[in-house]
Parts: sequence; C-alpha cells; structure tokens
Amino acid sequence: MSTEANDAVVARAQAWLREDPDEQTRAELQAILERNDLQALEDRFLAKLEFGTAGLRGVLGAGPNRMNRAVVLRTTAGLCKYLLAHSADAQTRGIVVGYDGRKMSREFAEDVASVCAGLGVRAHLFVGVAPTPLVAFAVTALGASAGVMVTASHNPPEYNGYKVYWENGAQIIPPHDIGIAAEIDAIGPLTTVARPILKEARAKGLVVDVAPEIEARYLDAVAALQRNPGVGRDLVIAYTPLHGVGYDRAKAALARFGFESVHVVEAQREPDGAFPTVNFPNPEEKGALDLVYALADRVSADLVLANDPDADRLAAAEKHNGAWRQLTGNEVGALFAHYLLVDASDTEPSKRSTLTAITTIVSSPLLGELCRSLGVRYDEVLTGFKWIANRALDLAASTGERFVFGYEEALGYTVGEVVRDKDGVGSAAVFAELTAFYRSKHKRSLFAQLDEVYRRTGVFVSGQHNVTIKGLEGASKIRAIMDGFRKEHPKVIGPLEVESVTDIQMGHKTLRDGTTVKLALPPSNVIAYALQGGSRVTLRPSGTEPKIKYYFDVREPVRDNEPVSAARERASAQLEALKAAFVALADAVAP
Repeated sequence: MSTEANDAVVARAQAWLREDPDEQTRAELQAILERNDLQALEDRFLAKLEFGTAGLRGVLGAGPNRMNRAVVLRTTAGLCKYLLAHSADAQTRGIVVGYDGRKMSREFAEDVASVCAGLGVRAHLFVGVAPTPLVAFAVTALGASAGVMVTASHNPPEYNGYKVYWENGAQIIPPHDIGIAAEIDAIGPLTTVARPILKEARAKGLVVDVAPEIEARYLDAVAALQRNPGVGRDLVIAYTPLHGVGYDRAKAALARFGFESVHVVEAQREPDGAFPTVNFPNPEEKGALDLVYALADRVSADLVLANDPDADRLAAAEKHNGAWRQLTGNEVGALFAHYLLVDASDTEPSKRSTLTAITTIVSSPLLGELCRSLGVRYDEVLTGFKWIANRALDLAASTGERFVFGYEEALGYTVGEVVRDKDGVGSAAVFAELTAFYRSKHKRSLFAQLDEVYRRTGVFVSGQHNVTIKGLEGASKIRAIMDGFRKEHPKVIGPLEVESVTDIQMGHKTLRDGTTVKLALPPSNVIAYALQGGSRVTLRPSGTEPKIKYYFDVREPVRDNEPVSAARERASAQLEALKAAFVALADAVAP
C-alpha cells in the first residue's frame, strides 16, 4: 500500500479507538497501532462484517471487520430505526433479546437491550443463557416486532454473531436484510446512539425480563408433538450439549416425552465459551462426539444425541456393527420424514395433499421422492433455514397447507410449527420417540429402518467436496469456476447424462431438449445438474468462507429380492466415481 493509504487506515483505526466502548478491544487496537502492524490494521479496517440474511458473524476483536461492542451497538441502532419505520407498534411490542454461553454474548445482549431502550423500543431480555429455538419461539409468543439472538452457533471459540428474527418468528429475508443494512450504514458516531444503563431502562419499563412462563409454553408445545406417548420409554440416552446451552431444556423436553434415562457428559454439561474438551464445537466435526460415545458405552445407551452450542442443531448416533456411528443429516431427515408422514401420521392417506415438507437445494433428493410417492406437497428452497421457515409460512397463508417437517443436511430440523427455525431441542425429543417406536414396535434399529425407507425410495447417498481458496485471488478463481460452467455446461458427468441444468443465479432450469422453465427461487449463485436415474451435482460458493462447495447425490434402486446393502454398495461406488469425474471437470475449468 502507498504511504497515503497506510495513513488512511491508521486514521480509521484511531477514529475507531476514540469511540470504542470496550476496554479490551481498545487495548488490543492500541497495541496494534503502537507496533505499527499495518497488515493487522488492513484486515480489520479495509473491510467490514456485512449484515445479511444471517445477520452478522465473525471473529471477536477490534474494528468493523470483527465482532465487538461497537459493531453490536451500531447494528442495533440500525435495526431499531428500521423497525420503527416498518413494523407497527414496534416501540411497545419490542424486541426479544437472547444470548448463548460464548465469550461476550451476555455483554453484547445487554448492549442490544440498552440501545433499544435508548430509542424507546422495549427489550424483552432473557435472564440467562437460552437456546436459539427458545428465543425464536419467544418472538411470536410475546408478539414482538423482532428478535435478536447473540450466538455464533457451532463456529470456533473465537467467533460470535448476531442473528435477527422478524415478527413472524423466522429469520429475516429480503427486503428486510437490505433495509436494515442501509439503516446501519446511516448511523453516525456512536456518541449519537443513546445507551441508558440497564437499571434505569428497567425502571422505565423499557427493559423487561422474559418470564419463565415463555419457556414453559415452549416445552408444552414441544410435548404436544408426541405421536406415540409411552411407547418404548425405557430407552437409554447419552447426551451432550458440547459446552453449550442445550442441556436443561433438552433434558426437560425429553422428560415431557417420558424419557427419564438421560445421561449427560458431565465435562460438557455447563456452558463454556472456551469449549475446553473439543477442538471445534460442531457435532459434524471428527472427534466432537468422542466423550459422549465413551459415556454411551459406560451406561449401555441405546441412542446418542448431541446439540451444538446454541442448541439449534441435532446430531444422533446408534451402535452399528459393534461401533457407534453418527447418522448423516440426510439420514436423520429421511427417518424423521418417514416417521412423521407414514408411521406416525395423524392424517388419512387421502388427505396427504394438505401436508407440506420442505428441504433445501443441497439436501438429499430423497425427501422429494418420498413425498411424491405419498402425495405430500414438497418444496425446495435456497440453503439456510430462514428460507424453509418463510416458505412454510407463505404456503400456510396462501393454500392452508399444514407444515409437517423441514430439514437441511447440516443437522438442522424442525417438526411442526412450534419454532420457525432449526430446533435441536424439540427435534431431540421427537427423534428419541421415533427411535423408541421403531425399536419397540418393529424391533428395528435406526439403520434397519433406513433400509425400509430405501426400499420405498431407492438408496440415496450424498457427499461433498470443498475447495478453499483464500484471498482476493481466491475469490477471483471461485468466480471463474462458476463462470466457466455457465459458459459451457457439461453434457455428461462421468457415465451419467445431464438431464437438466438449474441455474438459480440466472433464474431458470434448462431441459436436455433446450426448453427453459422459469424458477420461483430468489437469485443465488448456484448451479445444479440433474443426472439420469435421479442423481445430482450442485455447486455454489460459500457465503461465509473462501471456498467453493460441490454437493453430490446418487440414487440407486433396490432390485427385487436383493439386500439393501447391495444397492448401497453400488450407490457408494457411483458416488466416489461421480465425485472424481466432476472434480476433474472443475479443475479443468479453474484458471
């Protein structure tokens, strides 16, 4: 950088330092300035965390490209100003504010409440840490105009985030994200943002505690999701919240379902933002469930359940061939769908067309195959649970269809209409029930029940291949890969012919004969190739990381009188061949 550019970034940092309300980040930034670390300054001040449909998420630290109190204060002021202009009675209805056990979560939540109060907007503040699904539930339960959950979900310990819900209890989607971002950008110096101390705001009724009744109502609503009360309640469960906030509520939800033999990993029971026993607090990561597997062996558990740190995701595992095996998100989704739509459905087969199940464009096509065979309404939406929840609400309003189940392959599930977001707590209770049902009524393990589902739909196996390319050069290469495929789509991938190309960015699906079909999905940089036999390849750049993701789905029919394992072996071999063929194509396209 030039001397002028260096001086400019130093000036920005000094201006930030003068108004930063946090002693820790001020000290961090002062040290960077004193050692004249221009690279660190550029990283913090030449970019900023962009507010979008996922709110904010980033590494803790000083500067606009980090999560810190100054960013939270400015974001909240923008959010409140947008609500005052676009949400009826926003001041009195207020904003629900919750937080998890991560570093700075409580401080950020209190800053949110303070800024709300300064603008005359009531803040419904949770008294202690809370799971994300409970905060989402509280938005509609309290009739609030919006909600804020301070969490970085399953990201590493150095992260935190800021998730926003609209008055419908679902995460924001356009145009609200764009409007809120514009209001945030319009906020001036932090000295213009009023921040009364919480004691004064409470005295004026501008900050109120979320009553325990809200949690009781949530647990009652979860309990009402039971389909087979009493069946197999001797199930032994080993559980971990992975140092997150899920334990108390998950245990209570399981108890409402009648499951009393629930054993927790004591070393991971309490919220701890340092996550001392795991390298990465994501139940999908290798080694994250080691302690709960050890516990499961000690107590002879039938089922392992785990939540991520804010308890919106659910992982499940069962012993298979003598060892604990975690089910994939797609496998759990298949079991949920079959249980809720077939084995435990409260709807007559002739009326299944009034039901809806929804998943995302990168989740397994199995749900669609199952729904079509049953006559259930099926829909696919963009990646992210916000799209599932908002689509379910739209369909209910326009057609009266009842939303039964939604899921995404990254361990996110919700059952019914209790929570309009991922719900790892309610899902844990329902999944325990379905496990008990199949073991008790049909003498089947979860993996045996999966085989029954596959006999109906064919075997579906899925996989991913991610390519990380950091820096500005990486972003350019990722764009070039997407542009290269758009310039010339393949006619075959490996041994499979391409039957259609769906380009969500361009807004259309193109069939093999050249016919185009307009898409209803919002624009997104995603391309999907539908292949003969029901297989599929999807590619998209990550929205939060410097990587491009390739998703592979293979369908293999189960032949008459053959074991499902034979079809699974064929499908797995096809999956590996498909991966290799497509990655070779992508490497040839890459500059």
